[in-house]
Amino acid sequence: MVVRFNPSCLTLYQHPHHSVCFSKQVSVKSSYGRHMKRGGISRPQIEFPSPLGNGEGLRVFVVSDLHTDYAENLNWVKCLNNVKHNVNDILLVAGDVSETYDLFVVTMSLLKERFEHVFYVPGNHDLWCRREGQKYVDSVEKLDKLLEACKALGVETQPMVIGELGIIPLFSWYHESFDREKDITGFHIPPLEMACKDFHACKWPQGLSNGDMSLSMYFDAINDKQLEMMEEVKMKCDHIITFSHFVPRQELCPEKRMLFYPKLPKIIGSDSLEDRIRSIHGAEGRKDSSSACHVFGHTHFCWDAVVDGIRYVQAPLAYPRERKRRMNGGENWLPFCIYAENKFSERLNPCFWSDYYSANPRTPHNTELAPWVARFYRQTHTHTL
Repeated sequence: MVVRFNPSCLTLYQHPHHSVCFSKQVSVKSSYGRHMKRGGISRPQIEFPSPLGNGEGLRVFVVSDLHTDYAENLNWVKCLNNVKHNVNDILLVAGDVSETYDLFVVTMSLLKERFEHVFYVPGNHDLWCRREGQKYVDSVEKLDKLLEACKALGVETQPMVIGELGIIPLFSWYHESFDREKDITGFHIPPLEMACKDFHACKWPQGLSNGDMSLSMYFDAINDKQLEMMEEVKMKCDHIITFSHFVPRQELCPEKRMLFYPKLPKIIGSDSLEDRIRSIHGAEGRKDSSSACHVFGHTHFCWDAVVDGIRYVQAPLAYPRERKRRMNGGENWLPFCIYAENKFSERLNPCFWSDYYSANPRTPHNTELAPWVARFYRQTHTHTL
């Protein structure tokens, strides 16, 4: 077995026993997936309901992880022009649009042509500098340029009240201490610096680092500039959608024993993000879980679950090869319509992992690897020897 590190590999696929990919950043070459058909495993065709509403009222669609550096993904965005959306439609883009500034602008321009309002928060891939030459001193400067581009295009990055709905983008980054669950031991698991390309593809000024909490604190502080508008949204709106790129709760990621890269939870989220969400929706959610919603991205797991009175949704386009393997694809139902006719939609279905945890308790104290993960590490160890 040959193990190589690949920045484009982000997730454990929706059928875990079929995966030939570490979660997040590590891809694998092996005979493990011989039972796959060329071009991906076969899967049943799943019909998703058409968007809510009669096409006249306010509707909100959500998507994350567009990754239009892939031609297939950029073509998917272009094809949205052939899908009927009305003048009131809103799109929330939860980060990871493109690795390069030029493709970011192209992508967001295409989306703005189709939707009346487009909202955006930055993801980690958006701030990579490795393919930008010397255009930016660091990733902070690139972030500033992306936000300037959004302003020029009419893409929103600040809270806003639209009708009776409040929308609040939340800036965030991850920190290692976000992970409080028991680590997997007894196996050689690559360190974060080797597995996560952010450590090399991003460039940070002195004082900011992926190795501590400085980045998560820096990005969370950006939200302080919008406190007045957040308060206005809270006062005026019964229904509020917050959204971020990163993950606000560790329960929104599979347990480590299920992951081909068990250190994934150390590079996905932050405590300050969940604190922000609670400050907006309330410690126990708002009136009920049908009025409080948070949309996120980053891990490429389709997810729809209610935790402590708040609905958490991830609807990622992800990478082409991931869509070939996960049972609900993505091209035919994204972006997901989450709000119409003054109410939130029915839950996104199917979502392999959130469906799994709706029927099975989370047991993070259990560090016995899932069979498909244990088999992978045994094969890796055998090959090394």
